[in-house]
Amino acid sequence: MNPVSARLLNQQLICPQFNSPHDVVEWMGAVQAQDYAMMRLAVMMRCRKPSQKAFEKEFNEGRIVRTHLFRTTWQLVAGEDLIWMLELCREPALRGLRSWMKTNGVSIPEAEQAAVQQVFADVLSKRRSVLKSDFATALGDIGMEMDDQRLSYHIRLAEYAGLLCSGDLTPLKRTCALVADKVPDARPLPREEALALLARKYFRSHGPATLEDFSWWSGLGLNDCRKGMAAIEKELTEERWKGYDFFVHQDGRTRGWRSGCVHYLPAYDEYLIGYKSRSIVLPEKLRSRAHNSSGNFWPVVLQDGIVTGNWDGRDKDKML
Repeated sequence: MNPVSARLLNQQLICPQFNSPHDVVEWMGAVQAQDYAMMRLAVMMRCRKPSQKAFEKEFNEGRIVRTHLFRTTWQLVAGEDLIWMLELCREPALRGLRSWMKTNGVSIPEAEQAAVQQVFADVLSKRRSVLKSDFATALGDIGMEMDDQRLSYHIRLAEYAGLLCSGDLTPLKRTCALVADKVPDARPLPREEALALLARKYFRSHGPATLEDFSWWSGLGLNDCRKGMAAIEKELTEERWKGYDFFVHQDGRTRGWRSGCVHYLPAYDEYLIGYKSRSIVLPEKLRSRAHNSSGNFWPVVLQDGIVTGNWDGRDKDKML
Protein backbone atom coordinates (compact mmCIF):
# COMPACT_ATOMS: atom_id res chain seq x y z
CA MET A 1 0.00 0.00 0.00
CA ASN A 2 1.17 3.50 -0.84
CA PRO A 3 -0.83 5.81 1.46
CA VAL A 4 0.38 8.95 -0.32
CA SER A 5 -0.90 7.96 -3.74
CA ALA A 6 -4.11 6.52 -2.23
CA ARG A 7 -4.85 9.79 -0.46
CA LEU A 8 -4.26 11.79 -3.63
CA LEU A 9 -6.75 9.54 -5.41
CA ASN A 10 -9.38 9.41 -2.68
CA GLN A 11 -9.18 13.15 -2.06
CA GLN A 12 -9.85 13.62 -5.79
CA LEU A 13 -6.56 15.45 -6.33
CA ILE A 14 -5.58 13.11 -9.15
CA CYS A 15 -7.98 11.38 -11.54
CA PRO A 16 -11.02 13.17 -10.06
CA GLN A 17 -14.31 11.31 -10.38
CA PHE A 18 -16.88 14.10 -10.08
CA ASN A 19 -18.10 16.94 -12.29
CA SER A 20 -20.25 18.73 -9.72
CA PRO A 21 -18.82 20.78 -6.82
CA HIS A 22 -21.70 19.46 -4.71
CA ASP A 23 -20.72 15.87 -5.44
CA VAL A 24 -17.12 16.61 -4.45
CA VAL A 25 -18.21 18.11 -1.12
CA GLU A 26 -20.67 15.28 -0.47
CA TRP A 27 -17.91 12.71 -1.16
CA MET A 28 -15.43 14.48 1.11
CA GLY A 29 -17.93 14.72 3.98
CA ALA A 30 -16.68 18.19 4.84
CA VAL A 31 -14.17 20.55 3.26
CA GLN A 32 -12.30 22.98 5.49
CA ALA A 33 -13.37 26.52 4.63
CA GLN A 34 -11.58 29.06 6.83
CA ASP A 35 -10.43 31.09 3.86
CA TYR A 36 -13.51 32.45 2.08
CA ALA A 37 -11.75 32.75 -1.29
CA MET A 38 -9.59 29.63 -1.18
CA MET A 39 -12.43 27.30 -0.17
CA ARG A 40 -13.61 27.60 -3.77
CA LEU A 41 -10.22 26.51 -5.08
CA ALA A 42 -10.20 23.56 -2.67
CA VAL A 43 -13.42 22.26 -4.21
CA MET A 44 -12.83 23.21 -7.84
CA MET A 45 -9.41 21.57 -8.08
CA ARG A 46 -11.13 18.31 -7.14
CA CYS A 47 -13.63 18.53 -10.02
CA ARG A 48 -13.13 17.06 -13.48
CA LYS A 49 -13.99 20.39 -15.07
CA PRO A 50 -13.37 23.21 -12.57
CA SER A 51 -15.94 25.99 -12.80
CA GLN A 52 -16.39 29.00 -10.57
CA LYS A 53 -19.88 29.50 -11.99
CA ALA A 54 -20.86 25.94 -11.08
CA PHE A 55 -19.56 26.42 -7.53
CA GLU A 56 -21.41 29.72 -7.12
CA LYS A 57 -24.65 28.26 -8.48
CA GLU A 58 -24.64 25.27 -6.16
CA PHE A 59 -23.58 27.40 -3.18
CA ASN A 60 -26.39 29.88 -3.76
CA GLU A 61 -28.90 27.06 -4.23
CA GLY A 62 -27.96 25.55 -0.86
CA ARG A 63 -26.55 22.36 -2.38
CA ILE A 64 -23.32 23.42 -0.67
CA VAL A 65 -23.37 25.35 2.61
CA ARG A 66 -20.64 26.93 4.72
CA THR A 67 -20.97 27.00 8.48
CA HIS A 68 -19.17 26.17 11.71
CA LEU A 69 -19.26 22.46 12.45
CA PHE A 70 -16.37 20.21 13.44
CA ARG A 71 -13.73 21.52 15.87
CA THR A 72 -15.64 24.84 16.05
CA THR A 73 -14.18 25.77 12.66
CA TRP A 74 -15.51 26.52 9.18
CA GLN A 75 -16.50 23.73 6.80
CA LEU A 76 -18.33 23.30 3.53
CA VAL A 77 -20.84 20.45 3.60
CA ALA A 78 -23.52 19.19 1.25
CA GLY A 79 -26.82 20.84 2.11
CA GLU A 80 -28.57 17.54 2.73
CA ASP A 81 -25.92 16.60 5.32
CA LEU A 82 -26.07 19.78 7.39
CA ILE A 83 -28.67 18.88 10.02
CA TRP A 84 -27.45 15.42 10.97
CA MET A 85 -23.84 16.60 11.04
CA LEU A 86 -24.82 19.57 13.18
CA GLU A 87 -26.54 17.31 15.69
CA LEU A 88 -23.42 15.15 15.94
CA CYS A 89 -21.00 18.01 16.51
CA ARG A 90 -23.18 20.49 18.43
CA GLU A 91 -22.23 19.61 22.00
CA PRO A 92 -18.44 19.37 21.57
CA ALA A 93 -18.52 22.49 19.37
CA LEU A 94 -20.49 24.46 21.97
CA ARG A 95 -18.06 23.40 24.69
CA GLY A 96 -15.22 24.73 22.60
CA LEU A 97 -17.03 27.98 21.82
CA ARG A 98 -17.96 28.61 25.44
CA SER A 99 -14.37 28.02 26.45
CA TRP A 100 -13.25 30.73 23.99
CA MET A 101 -15.95 33.06 25.28
CA LYS A 102 -14.85 32.53 28.88
CA THR A 103 -11.22 33.17 27.93
CA ASN A 104 -12.30 36.46 26.31
CA GLY A 105 -14.49 37.44 29.24
CA VAL A 106 -17.74 37.15 27.28
CA SER A 107 -20.93 35.81 28.85
CA ILE A 108 -24.20 35.66 26.92
CA PRO A 109 -27.36 34.96 28.95
CA GLU A 110 -29.97 32.68 27.41
CA ALA A 111 -32.52 35.51 27.33
CA GLU A 112 -30.16 37.69 25.29
CA GLN A 113 -29.36 34.81 22.98
CA ALA A 114 -33.06 34.18 22.33
CA ALA A 115 -33.78 37.88 21.72
CA VAL A 116 -30.89 38.27 19.28
CA GLN A 117 -31.83 35.14 17.35
CA GLN A 118 -35.36 36.48 16.98
CA VAL A 119 -33.89 39.63 15.43
CA PHE A 120 -31.82 37.48 13.06
CA ALA A 121 -34.94 35.59 12.02
CA ASP A 122 -36.93 38.81 11.56
CA VAL A 123 -34.23 40.37 9.36
CA LEU A 124 -34.03 37.27 7.19
CA SER A 125 -37.80 36.99 6.88
CA LYS A 126 -37.58 39.98 4.54
CA ARG A 127 -34.36 39.15 2.68
CA ARG A 128 -32.77 36.04 1.15
CA SER A 129 -29.33 36.65 2.66
CA VAL A 130 -27.71 39.43 4.68
CA LEU A 131 -24.32 40.67 5.78
CA LYS A 132 -23.15 40.75 9.38
CA SER A 133 -23.46 44.54 9.24
CA ASP A 134 -27.18 44.16 8.48
CA PHE A 135 -27.63 42.27 11.75
CA ALA A 136 -25.68 44.96 13.60
CA THR A 137 -27.91 47.68 12.15
CA ALA A 138 -31.11 45.84 13.07
CA LEU A 139 -29.92 45.23 16.63
CA GLY A 140 -28.88 48.87 16.98
CA ASP A 141 -32.31 50.00 15.82
CA ILE A 142 -33.88 48.34 18.88
CA GLY A 143 -31.19 49.45 21.31
CA MET A 144 -29.17 46.22 21.37
CA GLU A 145 -25.87 47.63 20.18
CA MET A 146 -22.87 45.34 20.71
CA ASP A 147 -19.25 45.11 19.64
CA ASP A 148 -18.15 43.01 16.70
CA GLN A 149 -16.79 40.17 18.83
CA ARG A 150 -20.03 39.72 20.76
CA LEU A 151 -22.05 39.78 17.55
CA SER A 152 -19.75 37.12 16.07
CA TYR A 153 -20.42 34.88 19.06
CA HIS A 154 -24.17 35.38 18.63
CA ILE A 155 -23.96 34.40 14.96
CA ARG A 156 -21.96 31.30 15.89
CA LEU A 157 -24.53 30.34 18.54
CA ALA A 158 -27.28 30.78 15.96
CA GLU A 159 -25.43 28.43 13.64
CA TYR A 160 -25.18 25.75 16.32
CA ALA A 161 -28.87 26.27 17.09
CA GLY A 162 -29.62 25.36 13.49
CA LEU A 163 -30.95 28.82 12.67
CA LEU A 164 -28.24 30.28 10.39
CA CYS A 165 -25.93 29.04 7.66
CA SER A 166 -24.25 30.63 4.64
CA GLY A 167 -26.22 32.92 2.37
CA ASP A 168 -25.42 33.84 -1.22
CA LEU A 169 -21.80 33.86 -2.35
CA THR A 170 -20.12 37.26 -2.59
CA PRO A 171 -16.55 38.03 -3.66
CA LEU A 172 -15.10 38.72 -0.22
CA LYS A 173 -17.72 39.00 2.53
CA ARG A 174 -19.67 36.23 4.17
CA THR A 175 -23.46 36.40 4.13
CA CYS A 176 -26.00 34.56 6.28
CA ALA A 177 -29.30 32.86 5.49
CA LEU A 178 -31.90 30.87 7.39
CA VAL A 179 -31.24 27.14 7.41
CA ALA A 180 -34.98 26.57 6.98
CA ASP A 181 -34.89 28.55 3.72
CA LYS A 182 -31.51 27.45 2.42
CA VAL A 183 -31.76 23.69 3.01
CA PRO A 184 -35.43 22.99 3.74
CA ASP A 185 -35.12 19.27 2.97
CA ALA A 186 -32.18 18.56 5.31
CA ARG A 187 -33.17 16.02 7.95
CA PRO A 188 -31.72 14.56 11.16
CA LEU A 189 -30.65 10.93 11.49
CA PRO A 190 -30.58 8.54 14.45
CA ARG A 191 -27.22 9.01 16.17
CA GLU A 192 -25.95 5.51 15.40
CA GLU A 193 -26.79 5.94 11.73
CA ALA A 194 -25.17 9.37 11.65
CA LEU A 195 -21.94 8.07 13.20
CA ALA A 196 -21.79 5.28 10.63
CA LEU A 197 -22.40 7.66 7.74
CA LEU A 198 -19.77 10.10 8.98
CA ALA A 199 -17.22 7.29 9.29
CA ARG A 200 -18.05 6.10 5.77
CA LYS A 201 -17.64 9.57 4.31
CA TYR A 202 -14.34 10.13 6.08
CA PHE A 203 -12.58 6.87 5.32
CA ARG A 204 -13.67 6.64 1.70
CA SER A 205 -12.41 10.17 0.96
CA HIS A 206 -9.47 10.54 3.38
CA GLY A 207 -8.21 6.98 3.59
CA PRO A 208 -5.86 5.46 4.35
CA ALA A 209 -6.37 7.04 7.76
CA THR A 210 -6.24 6.10 11.43
CA LEU A 211 -8.84 6.12 14.20
CA GLU A 212 -7.01 9.09 15.70
CA ASP A 213 -7.18 10.93 12.36
CA PHE A 214 -10.95 10.41 12.24
CA SER A 215 -11.35 11.66 15.81
CA TRP A 216 -9.25 14.76 15.08
CA TRP A 217 -11.12 15.59 11.87
CA SER A 218 -14.60 15.13 13.33
CA GLY A 219 -13.93 16.57 16.77
CA LEU A 220 -15.72 13.54 18.25
CA GLY A 221 -14.37 11.40 21.06
CA LEU A 222 -12.64 8.11 20.37
CA ASN A 223 -15.59 6.09 21.69
CA ASP A 224 -18.02 7.70 19.24
CA CYS A 225 -15.53 7.24 16.42
CA ARG A 226 -15.09 3.57 17.29
CA LYS A 227 -18.88 3.14 17.23
CA GLY A 228 -19.09 4.68 13.77
CA MET A 229 -16.27 2.50 12.48
CA ALA A 230 -17.73 -0.63 14.06
CA ALA A 231 -21.01 0.03 12.23
CA ILE A 232 -19.17 -0.08 8.87
CA GLU A 233 -16.66 -2.72 9.91
CA LYS A 234 -17.30 -4.85 6.83
CA GLU A 235 -16.48 -1.89 4.59
CA LEU A 236 -13.06 -1.29 6.16
CA THR A 237 -9.74 -3.09 5.83
CA GLU A 238 -7.00 -2.50 8.39
CA GLU A 239 -3.40 -2.34 7.21
CA ARG A 240 -0.21 -1.74 9.16
CA TRP A 241 2.27 0.67 7.54
CA LYS A 242 5.40 2.06 9.19
CA GLY A 243 3.88 2.01 12.66
CA TYR A 244 0.45 3.32 11.61
CA ASP A 245 -2.76 1.29 11.81
CA PHE A 246 -4.45 2.54 8.67
CA PHE A 247 -8.04 1.82 7.65
CA VAL A 248 -8.93 1.64 3.98
CA HIS A 249 -12.55 1.87 2.78
CA GLN A 250 -13.86 -0.49 0.13
CA ASP A 251 -14.93 2.47 -2.03
CA GLY A 252 -11.49 4.05 -1.84
CA ARG A 253 -9.06 3.86 -4.74
CA THR A 254 -5.49 2.60 -4.73
CA ARG A 255 -4.82 2.54 -8.49
CA GLY A 256 -4.49 5.39 -10.94
CA TRP A 257 -1.31 6.94 -9.57
CA ARG A 258 1.02 8.74 -11.90
CA SER A 259 4.32 10.36 -10.99
CA GLY A 260 5.28 13.93 -11.84
CA CYS A 261 2.19 15.51 -10.23
CA VAL A 262 2.47 19.04 -8.89
CA HIS A 263 -0.34 20.61 -6.86
CA TYR A 264 -0.77 24.13 -5.53
CA LEU A 265 -2.92 23.51 -2.48
CA PRO A 266 -4.93 26.33 -0.90
CA ALA A 267 -4.55 27.23 2.75
CA TYR A 268 -6.37 24.87 5.14
CA ASP A 269 -6.70 22.16 2.51
CA GLU A 270 -8.13 18.81 3.60
CA TYR A 271 -5.00 17.06 2.34
CA LEU A 272 -3.20 18.35 5.44
CA ILE A 273 -5.80 19.55 7.91
CA GLY A 274 -7.87 16.35 7.58
CA TYR A 275 -5.40 14.28 9.63
CA LYS A 276 -3.98 14.39 13.13
CA SER A 277 -0.66 13.02 11.90
CA ARG A 278 0.67 14.65 8.73
CA SER A 279 4.20 13.26 8.75
CA ILE A 280 3.73 10.89 5.80
CA VAL A 281 3.28 13.86 3.43
CA LEU A 282 4.85 16.73 5.41
CA PRO A 283 8.58 16.53 6.15
CA GLU A 284 9.37 17.77 9.66
CA LYS A 285 11.79 20.40 8.32
CA LEU A 286 8.89 21.97 6.38
CA ARG A 287 6.22 21.71 9.07
CA SER A 288 6.48 25.38 10.04
CA ARG A 289 6.01 26.31 6.38
CA ALA A 290 2.67 24.47 6.27
CA HIS A 291 1.11 25.45 9.60
CA ASN A 292 1.87 26.84 13.04
CA SER A 293 0.90 25.74 16.54
CA SER A 294 -2.03 28.18 16.59
CA GLY A 295 -3.85 26.32 13.82
CA ASN A 296 -3.03 28.63 10.93
CA PHE A 297 -2.38 26.81 7.64
CA TRP A 298 -0.73 28.28 4.54
CA PRO A 299 -0.83 27.44 0.81
CA VAL A 300 1.67 24.68 -0.01
CA VAL A 301 3.14 23.04 -3.09
CA LEU A 302 3.03 19.25 -3.45
CA GLN A 303 5.41 17.22 -5.59
CA ASP A 304 4.03 13.68 -6.01
CA GLY A 305 1.95 14.18 -2.89
CA ILE A 306 4.77 15.43 -0.64
CA VAL A 307 4.95 19.02 0.62
CA THR A 308 7.98 20.76 -0.88
CA GLY A 309 7.33 24.43 -0.12
CA ASN A 310 4.86 27.31 -0.31
CA TRP A 311 3.21 29.38 -3.00
CA ASP A 312 1.68 32.83 -2.85
CA GLY A 313 -2.06 32.39 -2.50
CA ARG A 314 -2.54 35.70 -4.30
CA ASP A 315 -0.84 34.37 -7.47
CA LYS A 316 -3.69 34.36 -9.96
CA ASP A 317 -1.63 32.30 -12.44
CA LYS A 318 -1.86 29.35 -10.05
CA MET A 319 -5.60 29.72 -9.47
CA LEU A 320 -8.13 27.71 -11.48
